[in-house]
Amino acid sequence: MFSQGQLIFAGFFVVAFIVTMIFSYRKDGKIHKTYYKGSFWILAIFLLFIGILFMIKTLFKE
Repeated sequence: MFSQGQLIFAGFFVVAFIVTMIFSYRKDGKIHKTYYKGSFWILAIFLLFIGILFMIKTLFKE
């Protein structure tokens, strides 16, 4: 399916990408706390909305 070289490249790419993302997030941590204060609530409401849609789907499926 994939050659050994492609798998090695994919492994190095994933590790480098994760390290870069962690470094970038830590660097911008202060900015995130200042500008994105209420973003947790938006995520919670979004997940609640998706859950309600799923419940409606399962109730009306029968």
